[in-house]
Amino acid sequence: MTVMNKEAIDSLKNIITNEGQDLHTMTYDSPVLLVFLRQFGCVFCQQALKDLVEIRENITAKGVKLCFVHMASKEEGDEYFKKFGLDGVPHISDPQCIHYAQFGLVKAKFSQLFGLQVWLKTFETALKEKNNIFARQIGDGFQMPGVFFLKNGLIEDQYVHDRASDRPDYNNLIDCCLT
Repeated sequence: MTVMNKEAIDSLKNIITNEGQDLHTMTYDSPVLLVFLRQFGCVFCQQALKDLVEIRENITAKGVKLCFVHMASKEEGDEYFKKFGLDGVPHISDPQCIHYAQFGLVKAKFSQLFGLQVWLKTFETALKEKNNIFARQIGDGFQMPGVFFLKNGLIEDQYVHDRASDRPDYNNLIDCCLT
């Protein structure tokens, strides 16, 4: 299923990674799993990174390139990804959330961040995954995340979080687009 988000597709040439490559060109070199993260202090951002570390080999084996969009500086991004074992993965610094908006990712409503389900998941995740619930917030705490599968200059599929605590099935998203 190709997602027709003209603004996002038109922006691909102007979104440059820390490695100096634009997203449009990257999508022709190989499919790209573009992961827009929540702020770096969020337990669900930490969870997403741990999930992606676990399946990174699988992603690479399928010929898909992983790329992150975050709200910190390039240097903070380099440091943060290294801490999670994701150094060398291309990333895009977007502190003003311009690219988030271009891809249709919105600021959260109260219930998306502070609803009962989210609070329960916050503590469950912090305890089970040993994520730091008191980590320093780096970025807009109200910005919602999302995941996009890009191929040949198009958005083939997407997962837009309904709540901050949502946990995408990255493998399913990739597999659906590669078959």
